[in-house]
Formats: sequence, C-alpha cells, structure tokens
Amino acid sequence: MELASGHRCVGYERVRATGRQALTGDGFDEFYAATYRRIVGQVFVLLGDLHEAEDVTQDAFAKASFHWSRISTYDMPEAWVRRVAFNQARNTLRRARRGLVALARYGPPAQVPAVSSDWVDLHRAMRQLQARHREVLVLHYVAGLPLEEVARQLRVSLGTVKSRLNRARKALAQRLSEHREGVQHA
Repeated sequence: MELASGHRCVGYERVRATGRQALTGDGFDEFYAATYRRIVGQVFVLLGDLHEAEDVTQDAFAKASFHWSRISTYDMPEAWVRRVAFNQARNTLRRARRGLVALARYGPPAQVPAVSSDWVDLHRAMRQLQARHREVLVLHYVAGLPLEEVARQLRVSLGTVKSRLNRARKALAQRLSEHREGVQHA
C-alpha cells in the first residue's frame, strides 16, 4: 500500500475511523514485520554497529507495542518508532563518548586477573539459587555488610536475613557438591 508520504507499507491496511486513520485489528505484528528491517537499517547507519542498532530498534518496538492502541492511530506510526529509536541511538552515542572521555582522562582499566575454575563453579551454583538467597549472600559476603545492614537494605527483619542466609548457604553447598560430583563422574 502506498502512503501519502510516498513510503510503501506492506502487511497492513489503513481504514478511516472517526475521522482519523487507524490500522485494522491489532496489526502490530504486521506493522513490525513490514518496518523492522527498514528501521534497523536506518539506525545502523547512525550507530555503525548492527548489534547495537538491533537492540535500540527492539527497544523502540517494545515501547510501541505497549502504546500500540494510541500509536496505531497515527498517520505514520513508523515515524514514531523511528524517532524513539533515533533518540535511543543518540543516547547510546553519548554514553560511548562519555566512556571515551573517561578513558582519555583516567587511562585504561587495570588488568583484570583470570577467573579461576572455582569462581566459575561458584557463579554457576549461585545462578541456580533463588534471588532472595543470592541477595543475602552477595550483600553479606561480597559487599561485606553486617546482618543488620543487610536487613535494613532488603527491608526485612534480622531474623529473616539470618534464616535466608542459613538456607542460602545450605543450598549453595548442595549445588557446589552436586557439580563437583558430576565432574568427578564424567
């Protein structure tokens, strides 16, 4: 279908509704399919990084899907998505520029030591724990906070922190021993 602007939009049709133009049905999937590649290409030219252009465009479409009942009534919903994507791309460029300024001012970061297999095992086991158990372990053992401060930051009682910490230690020990047993039997 040819729009007044000369753009060709395939996959959805416009209809007259209360003096305004709207997409038939929900239409978001069709709109996405018809416009995604074009917008990614335009954002790619701005950023010069295809991966980042895809991320920025996906974010813009996610916002559009949330507000689709309103955006679908616009004459050019693609223009709205493009504007959101371009704004996000500019923010990405600003962030990169600030990173370069910091690099020039402070120099490269210190050399990071290699990660040991124990740390990899610990990280794998931590990912398997419930979020509330990971939180108390990180706040107490990694951040070095006393139990009272952990309770204050999580907005739970001290008894709850102690209970979670006890359960978290047991669950972590179990996950680590299961992993080590699996490695020995392999």
